[in-house]
Amino acid sequence: MDNSKIKRYTVTAALPYTNGPVHIGHLAGVYIPADIYARYLRSNKRDVKFICGSDENGVPITLKAKREGITPQEVVDKYHKIIGDSFKEFGISFDIYHRTSSQTHHQTAADFFSTLYNKGVFTEEVTEQYYDPTAKQFLADRYITGTCPKCGNENAYGDQCENCGSTLNATDLINPKSTLSGDKPILKETKNWFLPLDQYEDRLRTYIESHKEWRPNVYGQCQSWLNAGLQPRAMTRDLEWGVRVPLRDAEGKVLYVWFDAPIGYISATKELCNYAKLDVWNPKAEEYYINNYEADKCGWEEYWKSDETKLVHFIGKDNIVFHCIIFPAMLMAHGEYTLADNVPANEFLNLEGQKISTSKNWAVWLNEYLREFEGKQDVLRYVLTATAPETKDNDFTWKDFQARNNNELVAILGNFVNRVVVLTHKYFNGVVPTCMEITPTDQAVIDELATYPAKISASIENYRFREALSEVMNVARLGNKYLAETEPWKLIKTDEDRVRTILNIAIQIAANIQILIEPFLPFTADKLMKMLENGGQEWEDAGTINLVKRGHSIGEAVLLFEKIEDTEIDFQVEKLNQSKAANAQPAAAIPAKENIQFDDFSAMDIRVATIIAAEKVEKTKKLLKLTVNTGIDERTVVSGIAEHYKPEDIIGKQVSMIVNLAPREIKGIVSQGMILMAEDATGKLVFVAPVAQFQEGSVIR
Repeated sequence: MDNSKIKRYTVTAALPYTNGPVHIGHLAGVYIPADIYARYLRSNKRDVKFICGSDENGVPITLKAKREGITPQEVVDKYHKIIGDSFKEFGISFDIYHRTSSQTHHQTAADFFSTLYNKGVFTEEVTEQYYDPTAKQFLADRYITGTCPKCGNENAYGDQCENCGSTLNATDLINPKSTLSGDKPILKETKNWFLPLDQYEDRLRTYIESHKEWRPNVYGQCQSWLNAGLQPRAMTRDLEWGVRVPLRDAEGKVLYVWFDAPIGYISATKELCNYAKLDVWNPKAEEYYINNYEADKCGWEEYWKSDETKLVHFIGKDNIVFHCIIFPAMLMAHGEYTLADNVPANEFLNLEGQKISTSKNWAVWLNEYLREFEGKQDVLRYVLTATAPETKDNDFTWKDFQARNNNELVAILGNFVNRVVVLTHKYFNGVVPTCMEITPTDQAVIDELATYPAKISASIENYRFREALSEVMNVARLGNKYLAETEPWKLIKTDEDRVRTILNIAIQIAANIQILIEPFLPFTADKLMKMLENGGQEWEDAGTINLVKRGHSIGEAVLLFEKIEDTEIDFQVEKLNQSKAANAQPAAAIPAKENIQFDDFSAMDIRVATIIAAEKVEKTKKLLKLTVNTGIDERTVVSGIAEHYKPEDIIGKQVSMIVNLAPREIKGIVSQGMILMAEDATGKLVFVAPVAQFQEGSVIR
């Protein structure tokens, strides 16, 4: 795209499924590089909308709901909040974090489908789809598993093999089985609406081949798809959860998740721009994280239907086909939308030499990291950028995490800034000294400093974020080398004017770092800005030695980073070892207790109850005070689950409860009953809950 024509940017980050928290693979693959790019554009005064939101309509949502015995809406509400809060705390600077369960999205997706339908784009086809006679429903792609015909993986899904990355149709699987009943499904006729991708093959090829600058993994995968020949793909599914197909004869059908999910970028932009135009605080604003909303008066179409807009999708490699083939074909069929200028997809990040697996809990979850490494958001941002899987799969290890923090962030960046600030306070009472005579040594440093903004810009604008971060760290290395060679601590007794010049230049280097590092480590940049008490500069100001004026007073030194000790790393490694052990073999069952008589069992009154309030019991680590609706009454129960559940996460949870247990006083609270729990292989307590919603007071026999 001709950069001279660009007036605005639309930057999207892949919508995370709300069936679980975000882990480091998601961060390294999508969200950190997207955030770096958006922050860089803002620092350059570019008009940018950074768009994301929760993907709440996929089959994984319904699978999660069935496993947990709750509704899909309860699943998406829970994880939308966990994911959104984690992104916000981690500093991912979305202009909006939307959700595809919103009315705006359902209407936008339905309207998009109707436009294509009215233009005669879709073909109606009656095909044989897998059906589970036991569950009495058609099986969407993720309700079917089987053996991949291409690599032999026995746990491939009906739409994709996560082992080899191949995109599949459910009927391609060998030995398919239903994830609902475990039975072998049968084929049954059903009608769906197909997008004829084959009719867009030539246009897609022209589009793809006009972007040979795309990363080799993206360009190569697109060419592979095109060379194999595109086939029509169903854009509707036989499901109850999702965006309803807006046709009279489509009862019980919803839009295919990969039809509605990318439209989520558009609906989020609509929501952002409409919200900004209203200039009124939305009562549901806790769902969104919006920057500068008062000044953000825009028309959403400018960001999606203009030749002057640059659209960039940040995704993982498993989403390439959907963003580079299917979504562009949808936009072409519609006819009014801008196509993506780039789709910088990263490869996969492994963990300690193994593929990240959510089902096996082999992951580093962002919400847990934020709790266990409080205030160290930028350490993880740094490590995941420095080891980003931009061109090939890469590996995250806790030892490398520790080493990069201690040997790079602490010893290089933190050390330089600390020395500059401490020396300025020691020799000049924290006042920026006047730059006196410039020596050849000084000039060489000044000249080298001036080259970095352009080098870093070039790397970022070509989506080479590892390289860009390395160059920022080289500015800190330049500063350390300058101090080591000039040795102001030795000169202060004999040549104070020389020290004035050295520390002035060193402070300017620190101020340059504050600007250049902000896209990568925003919390560190903020600390440094407050330490220098010098804000307001943007990218165009970097590369000079005039950022902090002489006579300006700077703040006291504050450590930017702290060493991470072995005990902290050992704890994380042990957590992973426990996951590995739990997955290696079933835990040995605890021996049965002595037999009881049937009358003893029948005397227990076990009912379905719902937790309606929860709070921690003061001065205890394990106890929660629960208020439960038993269907008989509302009563208080003290339960030792505080180490496993937050109070706010279990409100509304249905549980199994012994309601006729004699009352017992615990920490001054009368507990009237017992919640039944099970202990998994890792020692976590899990609710023994009904598999579906029941009326409170229902008897469990």
